[in-house]
Amino acid sequence: MADVENRQAAENLANRLRLLIDVAIAETGAEPTYSQIAAFLSERGTKLSRSRWTYMVNGHRWVQDRRLYEGLAAYFDVDAEFLAGDDGAVTPERVSAQLDLVRSMRAARVKAYAARTLGDISPDALHAISRYLDEEITRS
Repeated sequence: MADVENRQAAENLANRLRLLIDVAIAETGAEPTYSQIAAFLSERGTKLSRSRWTYMVNGHRWVQDRRLYEGLAAYFDVDAEFLAGDDGAVTPERVSAQLDLVRSMRAARVKAYAARTLGDISPDALHAISRYLDEEITRS
């Protein structure tokens, strides 16, 4: 596989992992930590170093470890094929159902950040930002 394809595969894996993390946050109210994930995997005989997790979740390197995919899939309660990005693998229904909620949560965080950061922003400008974010959510 060429370098460009490896980079794209790494980015795709990172996107799927971040999506699953977002879904976990939406379902539990808390982000799963590296320590929790590593402990879960360790109980199943799979080691995950902090550096490996970091470059996987940030898309810096493509990991091709089927056993690791299976362990992460079990942690996030999805099929390993989805996590691996196998041809024909579909987004799990549970994950799809949470996407709108995840998008809304992200938009709410951006709106709150904009309101705090921009300080004395006019109500009209804040409404314009909110409308734009809402439109982006519906397009996604």
